[in-house]
Amino acid sequence: MSAEPGNFRPVVRPMEHADIDTVLEIEGAAYQFPWSRQIFSDCLMAGYLSSVLDTGSRIIGYSILSTAAAEAHILNLCIEPDCQRQGYGQQMLDHLLEYADAVGVERMFLEVRPSNDAAIQLYENAGFVQLGIRKSYYRAAEGREDALVLVLENVSGAADLE
Repeated sequence: MSAEPGNFRPVVRPMEHADIDTVLEIEGAAYQFPWSRQIFSDCLMAGYLSSVLDTGSRIIGYSILSTAAAEAHILNLCIEPDCQRQGYGQQMLDHLLEYADAVGVERMFLEVRPSNDAAIQLYENAGFVQLGIRKSYYRAAEGREDALVLVLENVSGAADLE
């Protein structure tokens, strides 16, 4: 299923508190162990870069980025499952890279499940490399799952590739 007919490109805009219900629906559809309403509210209140991907008729994705000094951390980047593998994850990542470059971020980090091949491919294509592993980081159906820690050392170089 396509987000919208034709060549329409959704718009990245700031997330608002009114968007959280829709964001929670996407989060619940995409993840077995979704974030809570409180986590999203806390990210908004903390002033993290919280964005949604809006088609004009509905939200199909979102991202959360924290920044401090010259570093950033992608806390969440998610596209509605029916809209995945259509370039929308790349659009959200490009938005984060452009923002990070504009505010002087030099290094960007994230965690990703080793089982999330599509996300790993997205990040590796942008220049992220594995820095390490966080043992038992994610909840899983049977206990815990490790997280790959990825880093992008040259944010400005990645933002320039678009």
